[in-house]
Amino acid sequence: MDMNLEQLRGFVEVARLGHFTRASEHLHLAQPSLSRQISTLERELGAELFHRARGHIALTAAGETVLPHAQRMLAEADAIRDEVAELAGLRRGRVRLGAPPTLCISLVAEALSSFHATHPGIDLHLTEGGSRLLVEQLAVGAVDIALVTQSEGPVPAGVSLTHVPLLAEELVVISSAAAPPVTHGPSVSLAHLATLPLIQFDESYELRAAMDAAFRAADLTPTLALEGAEMDAVLRFVERGVGVAVVPAMVLYERPALRSARLAHPAMSRTISLAHRSDVTPAVAVAAMRTAIMATAADLAERDPAITSLL
Repeated sequence: MDMNLEQLRGFVEVARLGHFTRASEHLHLAQPSLSRQISTLERELGAELFHRARGHIALTAAGETVLPHAQRMLAEADAIRDEVAELAGLRRGRVRLGAPPTLCISLVAEALSSFHATHPGIDLHLTEGGSRLLVEQLAVGAVDIALVTQSEGPVPAGVSLTHVPLLAEELVVISSAAAPPVTHGPSVSLAHLATLPLIQFDESYELRAAMDAAFRAADLTPTLALEGAEMDAVLRFVERGVGVAVVPAMVLYERPALRSARLAHPAMSRTISLAHRSDVTPAVAVAAMRTAIMATAADLAERDPAITSLL
């Protein structure tokens, strides 16, 4: 059966108005075209839908049976059109974003806040995890886009990812703003850092692995004040003067209780990229979120000399 929405709409209008001419005028359709649509629909259904008499049109029994179904089908089609229009206009939709914890308290918090203020009807889902986990989540379609670092590891076989480099972010040494500065210069060497009470992250953090590797390469043993903490705990311990820590520069945003010095000899940094599957066209809401993240990244780079925009 090849009935279409135009045929059904014509049938419903003729039934509503009881007149072919008035129905064709309301539909902005020539009357012969409307008559052909109805005749074609009747042939496809195998039954006449109207009793046709001069000056009078009435539904047949078949027409009375078809009418509520046609009205419901047209209403559902209109609802689909409205929902798609809402999605295109970013009044509805869903974005599943993945990001490491170090970015969730900085770049992601800023981007999601501004995005939600502009598009409050979009459902937002955030997955926190290391870059390796987030790449796996992208591969299986559990997240739409993800912020990942350069040390993400191999991409699962059969999956192609597109990366957009956003930022190059230095690692900085943070200490309590209430305590004396850990250096009188603009930077702290790795050798000097090894003499300071250091708060180290849990071993699941890629940042912990990078710092351990840097100390080993320099044949240095750090002075540990505490190890095994998560990001929020590390920041609070540093604020209270328990020790110092090495963190990405963005973490310091809106944290006046902390001061920072750039890490030198060797300087360390990480590259942050926005990734999505190459074989999946991002939905309208996802594309809008990507734009918001890029704008936020560029804004953060303008505020901090330890952050460089790669856009």
